[in-house]
Amino acid sequence: MTEPETSPRTGEALRISTGVPGLDNVLCGGLTPSRLYLLEGTPGTGKTTMAVQFLRQGVERGERVLYVTLSETTDELRAAAATHGWTLDGIDVYELIDEMGLNPDSEQSILHPSEIELGETVKEVIARVEDLKPDRVVFDSLSELRLLAQNPLRYRRQILALKRFFAKRACTVLMLDDKTSETGDVQLHSIAHGVVSLDQAPREYGPERRRLRIVKMRGIKFRGGYHDFVLETGGIRVFPRLIAAEHRSTFDPTGKSTGSAELDLLLGGGLVPGTNMLLLGPSGIGKTTTAIRCMLAALERGEAATYYLFDEGLATLLTRSANLGMDLSPHMRSGLLTITPIDPAELSPGEFASMAREAVEERGSTFVVVDSLNAYLHAMPGEEFLILQMHELLSYLNQQGVTTLLVLGQHGVVGEVRTDVDLSYLSDSILLFRFFEAKGQVRGALSVVKSRVNAHERTIRELKFSSRGLQVGEALDDFEGVLSGLPAYRGRVAMLAGEASARDGER
Repeated sequence: MTEPETSPRTGEALRISTGVPGLDNVLCGGLTPSRLYLLEGTPGTGKTTMAVQFLRQGVERGERVLYVTLSETTDELRAAAATHGWTLDGIDVYELIDEMGLNPDSEQSILHPSEIELGETVKEVIARVEDLKPDRVVFDSLSELRLLAQNPLRYRRQILALKRFFAKRACTVLMLDDKTSETGDVQLHSIAHGVVSLDQAPREYGPERRRLRIVKMRGIKFRGGYHDFVLETGGIRVFPRLIAAEHRSTFDPTGKSTGSAELDLLLGGGLVPGTNMLLLGPSGIGKTTTAIRCMLAALERGEAATYYLFDEGLATLLTRSANLGMDLSPHMRSGLLTITPIDPAELSPGEFASMAREAVEERGSTFVVVDSLNAYLHAMPGEEFLILQMHELLSYLNQQGVTTLLVLGQHGVVGEVRTDVDLSYLSDSILLFRFFEAKGQVRGALSVVKSRVNAHERTIRELKFSSRGLQVGEALDDFEGVLSGLPAYRGRVAMLAGEASARDGER
């Protein structure tokens, strides 16, 4: 086996781009040229689209490219490319088989067992290759070749002969296989220099989940495991699995204000960059409003922020915030604030992680809010994967010096409440919200039950929202059972006054 070509200056293996956004990152630089690769996947996974992107990248680089097709006509390929807004300009398409080529009575195979004695059809392909001298070749697909070979021994010899033929001509070859034969063609895997497997899994609701995995890749390092990808107008986009250890930066860990002096005291000095806080409580208690108040303080300091909105409509969020004296519109117009409504049914975990990286690395966001994790949970295939995914994402955001707020709603209003998933061990701080009753009114309380970075208060304070925004009251030291949701109020500590009383007091 010949060694990969190396750069005369560095001695490192040369790489060529696949032309698929994100895939070169998975491959840690791209493909080694002049090798034969297998692209496998069941029908509909996107093999042809990826193959055309591979060839289009070659055309952009001024290379000669060839598409050899046994399964689709030139017109079909041209029509498929047009759906993505592409043309086949610069791509030489050769239809290997006509309607007579698959006639079993002809007893014609693509390659004979001898590497010298070739069928007429392949002689035409060889003549085309030798005339064009392509740098990139796509062979679509191996299923027809397997049928024409008639037995495994001849099929293996045919693949080996094609591999040697193309290798001598310095061609980078992508062979497509639709896996319509036995599951997992180990023979084919052993011959190919690298194997890329595409997979799609239907779900009970929403679009199918598409994933990609590098099965093998000789001589180069790559990112293992599954990577989400989408097939959309414009081609395939791959979202490399996030590995937090690869992303480290330096930042100032000095605590910053939430915009409320009382909340800062409760937290032991405000929010610390490079940490995340979980806002945990029942629906309607004010978790989102508290998150917006903290984010608004960051925006007023000139920080860029990104808000991922899973649960409610954007118009509702903006209107409610403005009514509480927290107008977000000026910050959206200035570009400091990006609010991204998300449909969890349409989103893959890998795509969401990619969006978060884009917000931090391209838009410079230092404040991120995820509202809420309940909807994000339902976008995941299982709780175990949510925990792993969130661990990597939060580790990445922490290492980038980002302040992250995670909103997690609990089931129930008073009494016993429960959560879909326990993320407490991943959180640097936990701000706990509870309802309680006092003087015939339903009121809110909050407390910090965990902080890894600050010596926080162990008290429970009242929480109130009005047109003045967020208000945090005195410590409720004469309450018992607030955290259980069934408190006993002894009446010694005055509750937060209404707006009228507050204005009278201000006078």
